[in-house]
Amino acid sequence: MTYPRWVVLSDGCCPTEDIYFLSSVAPWLQSRGIEVKRIDTSYWRLPIMCMPWLVGELRNAHILICRSLNGYWLSWLESNRRQMASIRYLIDDDIPAAALDPRLPESYRRRMRHIAVNLQPRLLSLADEVIACSDGLAKQYSRLHESVSVLTPSLIVTPTAPSLDACPSKIGFYGSRAHLADLEVITPALVDLHGSHDALTFEIMLGDYSPRQLQSLNRVNTPKPLSWRAFQRYRSRQNVHIGLTPMIDTPFNAGKSHIKFLDNAIMGSVGIYSLCSPYRHIIEDGVDGLLVDNQPGAWKTAIQRLLEQPEEARMMARNAARKALELGNPERARAFWWVRR
Repeated sequence: MTYPRWVVLSDGCCPTEDIYFLSSVAPWLQSRGIEVKRIDTSYWRLPIMCMPWLVGELRNAHILICRSLNGYWLSWLESNRRQMASIRYLIDDDIPAAALDPRLPESYRRRMRHIAVNLQPRLLSLADEVIACSDGLAKQYSRLHESVSVLTPSLIVTPTAPSLDACPSKIGFYGSRAHLADLEVITPALVDLHGSHDALTFEIMLGDYSPRQLQSLNRVNTPKPLSWRAFQRYRSRQNVHIGLTPMIDTPFNAGKSHIKFLDNAIMGSVGIYSLCSPYRHIIEDGVDGLLVDNQPGAWKTAIQRLLEQPEEARMMARNAARKALELGNPERARAFWWVRR
């Protein structure tokens, strides 16, 4: 039996594409004789009718769109919808909530507004199914589409073994600028800890956007954010003892998946997480991470606990790695996509 090919129409959202399909599932589908293509829609600009081979790639295919798609391609899909076997829209953020969140960078909010107002309604109209990364996000999009399913993130890199250092000494934050305001809430705790622990180092991968109070400290490294591919290579060489995942309880953050739990496990870290969705449903406090109120004092106490109890920290990191392998098992994603072939 032959099945339709899968075509990812990519607007450049490589992490989402890889985590939910291209790295976690596509090679497995291909090993079973199902063709998978990725088309860079920023490179192959329309008019598509001038590229008949491209039309052939799309005809009778399952189309997957992640987050967004430019208006030229949307117009073509709207005019040729019946040629496709199916269209699915995969979303890993509450884009309308991001557009309205005053805590987010204005340039990011402006981009999200453009998607929310001009593109997403058309995507929702085209899609046979919306696939959301979390229950919270699915609840939001169920108000906008009649068919919404949940696919949680897959682990596409094996977790690093936790460090055997006698005492944790490296603390890392690897969130995007969308989480800068979350980091700023706990920055006073990090400044205090820097002053009281001479062996402690910090890595804040926000470059010049890192909080000013941290940039001025001599044991704080603030590398520029890397591209997705470069970051995959970078973190494969890193071992971070404590991973920070602060999140203020906002509508935008409520739609997030537990991806940072997987990310912390990949780097061998024990994670500290804000006591809000999605992490309060994932973390067993004191067993595979710590859950903390969004107060600087609570974060300082949690970090000091891990510094003073290195065996407990290593135990939590080991447990987190085991849970990450279970939660992020790609077999779940493969089963999800297989029934949609």
